[in-house]
Amino acid sequence: MPARKTDTTAVLIAFFSFIVLGMPGALLGIVWSPHMRETFSLDLDAVGTLYLATSASYFVASFISGRLFSRYNIGWMLVAGCVLGAVALAGYALAPAWFVIVLFGLVGGFGAGILDSGMNIYFAAHFDSRLMNWLHASFGIGATIAPFIINFVLANDGSWRVGYWLVSGLYVLTAALYFITRARWLPLNTSPQHTAETGVSAPADVTTGSASTPMLSTLRLPIVWVGILLFILFAGLESGTGQWSKSIFFESRGIQEATAGSWVAFYWLSFTIGRIVFGFIVQRFKAEQLIRVCMFGALAGMALFAWNPFPESGVIALALFGFMLGPIFAMLITATQEHMGRTHAANAIGFQVAAATVGVGALPGLLGVAGVNLGLESIAVALLAFMLMMVVSYEVWARMRVSENGA
Repeated sequence: MPARKTDTTAVLIAFFSFIVLGMPGALLGIVWSPHMRETFSLDLDAVGTLYLATSASYFVASFISGRLFSRYNIGWMLVAGCVLGAVALAGYALAPAWFVIVLFGLVGGFGAGILDSGMNIYFAAHFDSRLMNWLHASFGIGATIAPFIINFVLANDGSWRVGYWLVSGLYVLTAALYFITRARWLPLNTSPQHTAETGVSAPADVTTGSASTPMLSTLRLPIVWVGILLFILFAGLESGTGQWSKSIFFESRGIQEATAGSWVAFYWLSFTIGRIVFGFIVQRFKAEQLIRVCMFGALAGMALFAWNPFPESGVIALALFGFMLGPIFAMLITATQEHMGRTHAANAIGFQVAAATVGVGALPGLLGVAGVNLGLESIAVALLAFMLMMVVSYEVWARMRVSENGA
């Protein structure tokens, strides 16, 4: 049977949905302090409760997404994820009190978890790694656009609530696109053969190889726990830097608010560019070599951020850090398949993605506690410490490997 051509319309809609998916987190990093925080008269570290709420529901959605997408119509599931996101962000915009935002955070986290995990599962089942890389780059595009939009709104005396209305509207548009094309989204058990011409591939290595492996069997392997730590640190560094760097620039280092917000946008831009650039070169080098280059490059960027020898060093540091940090996630996933073998790869990758939600939920909140009790500059030092821990953890993980028979 001839291979089916890639559904370009479906791919473009997926890319657009990931652009929208990347916007709320970056938006929060800009509006939290001082705007949203002052609206509800909150301490600096109160944002941790929102991170915990969204991450908890995101974790649950990620955990059950494989079963949901295998059991129910994929198009309808994607519509549901977008509708939940739209409702949550509209709730943010209307919220009269902080606890209302936290409650809507549970809704938004679940919707984002369905959309994020489901689309990753779908792309792994039906498309090649090239399109998967562009999918994740789309997330970075959204995270880059959001700060520019909200900075423009705030600079023109607009409310932080306007930003959430705008992104809620984009979620509605995305839901409509998924609804219109719901019949185009193939079941996960449809696995066309890969060809260079069509760009379609079957997920043999990560779906069939470990379907019968008990999760507890995988969890007994030390390499899995080192990998879990790696992804907690990665996600915490990514989100923690995006969340707190504007506060550090504006409230601690005296950078003008509009400039500080723009510097955060450049962080997300460099993060996205890094993913795009390394997507072109990743097949020419060993993944472990590129990961090591990115690790030490990101460490250098974060060291410069914490040192802050001159005012403009902040934007240089974030640009270097983002460019080097961005590609690590996808390359670690690829390396995990090589290190774990078919027996444990799917379980291990699932644990790592779930661990990333823990990092997003826990580390930014902990950084906020440090900022309240030790000053905002302590956040930069803590980020540097987390980055150093990540480098060490990777070097340990890179020396570990599971044989194909699972031993």
